[in-house]
Amino acid sequence: MATTMRSLQSSSLVGHATAVAEVSATQPASLRCVWKGVGFKAGGSSALIARRELRVKHVAPRSSMGPSGGGGALTPELKEALDKYLNENKVVLFMKGNKMFPQCGFSNTCVQILNSLEVPYETVNILEDDSLRQGMKEYSAWPTFPQLYIDGEFFGGCDITLESYSSGELKEVLERAMLS
Repeated sequence: MATTMRSLQSSSLVGHATAVAEVSATQPASLRCVWKGVGFKAGGSSALIARRELRVKHVAPRSSMGPSGGGGALTPELKEALDKYLNENKVVLFMKGNKMFPQCGFSNTCVQILNSLEVPYETVNILEDDSLRQGMKEYSAWPTFPQLYIDGEFFGGCDITLESYSSGELKEVLERAMLS
């Protein structure tokens, strides 16, 4: 199956500012989101594309995670921050990389699908924080990435997204979400 691909050449990148959303385990549910702007030149003109990115910062000591260091990654603070973030954004893709630079083929496929549907969406790079990556697996009860959320609800991974895109169902679900 052929998929329309959109590419970004690194020479078209004009500038970029970092966005941060932090969750502190010592201060319950402290979340801060900042807009991220990336400028692009296209045909002699430039545009600023705003997007938000979620980054989670935990300050709980590693020993609090148990002897293996990994159990129970979905803390109450992380769950609350995720709930809030998903309620504030209609479409969110938790992925490896971000929409500008996907870092795996499955994530890239989902980005290309959402781009082709021209729907506004946010991405969260799960590679930047292992606690977030593990916590998301518990949050969605889905073991792999990417994970697509629409209207605050888990929609599916790459296979489900691709299948529903092919059948036209994804477009309908997204249209309903944008109207709600």
